[in-house]
Amino acid sequence: MNVEELVRESLREQAAGQPSAGPGFADRVLAARRRSRTRRLASVAAATAAVVAVAVGVPLLDSGKGDVRPAGVVDGGGTSAHPDQSPPRDLIAAGDVALAAYYTSEIVKQTDDTGVVVRTYWLLDPKTGTYVKTTKWSYVAVAPGMKTAAVLEQDLPARRIGLLDLATGKVERWIPVDQGVGGLAFSHDGRKLVATTYGENPDLRVEVTSTSGEVGWMAPYGRSSRTGFRVLDVASGGGSWARVAPRRDVNGREDFAFSRDGSLVFSRIVGERDGMQQYYDLLGNEVAAPAKERYLRWDVGARLSPDGRLAAGGLTKEVPDKSYSAIRDPRTGKEIVKVRGAELLAWADDKRLIAWERAAGSEVYRPMLVLVTIGSDKVVQLSGPREQTEDPGRQWEPVFAER
Repeated sequence: MNVEELVRESLREQAAGQPSAGPGFADRVLAARRRSRTRRLASVAAATAAVVAVAVGVPLLDSGKGDVRPAGVVDGGGTSAHPDQSPPRDLIAAGDVALAAYYTSEIVKQTDDTGVVVRTYWLLDPKTGTYVKTTKWSYVAVAPGMKTAAVLEQDLPARRIGLLDLATGKVERWIPVDQGVGGLAFSHDGRKLVATTYGENPDLRVEVTSTSGEVGWMAPYGRSSRTGFRVLDVASGGGSWARVAPRRDVNGREDFAFSRDGSLVFSRIVGERDGMQQYYDLLGNEVAAPAKERYLRWDVGARLSPDGRLAAGGLTKEVPDKSYSAIRDPRTGKEIVKVRGAELLAWADDKRLIAWERAAGSEVYRPMLVLVTIGSDKVVQLSGPREQTEDPGRQWEPVFAER
């Protein structure tokens, strides 16, 4: 195994999950590389109206003249775009969602042969509309409304959870916990918080050397210290812990997130199919996925549309300088329509989504944030392209929240 394979294996472990955006950067990096290799080798009004239109044979997409339309700083549709900024310095937003934060990662050595993944965050300052760097937190989850963030201090697993006021930058309240916490996610309504518990730092890495002498980092193979999850009431800080039995198909970091209605939690499981996930009731018992979430994929951050009628799917088609992803019926899994975008990250409203899409005119995959619309081939560029580097962890990763 050479160092590239070792690092790739390590990155698969680094699922730094932000649920509303699809937890973790590693799979997105790997998907981008797979798409890049593929290119080299190959080089709906409202939801119901969209279903009817496609069924009767109305053209799937318009002509798409003017493929990428750079937007102004703010347009009449509530879009704030900065196509010249990567990583962004000023607010990026569209419809009901905004880029609440972003982060980069690096491995910091702890001993001669061990290290941990350390994240650096840039949080949106609501007073200035700019992103401000902070190294205080190992993990940040932003609540709907973008007034509060739940944070963990740098040493994981943490024994307390901070509720950070994003306007002041101060922790308004600390919630002590009995089990160490390594990941956080808010419910869809923002009233509950699920904290994933671990026995040791889920971002631990071990230095390995290939037979040719190359050095890389990877998570300890075949084991996870995940113990369960605690569901907390945000207002009171009260809640209960549920133990979750160990699984062989769980990596080092596999954080829990809420189902749409908050009655269940789920996390990724590793398998032959991309995007596999397992649901649990709030007592920690494995259960079937809800009817509308049965065909969702762990690695597609957008998940259900705000009205629950459409499900974001994975990449289905690529042509030169363009990518298309599936929009599916959440109950049947059947594809309804294709929409522009290589990876669907968040719903802006019931017909528009924020996505990663490749910058045109480059053989190298250089993704940029764009706004796409169901039924249209046009995209609005929201950020500048993110450059590929030899260290994928140093690339900025978005964290979205409803505003």
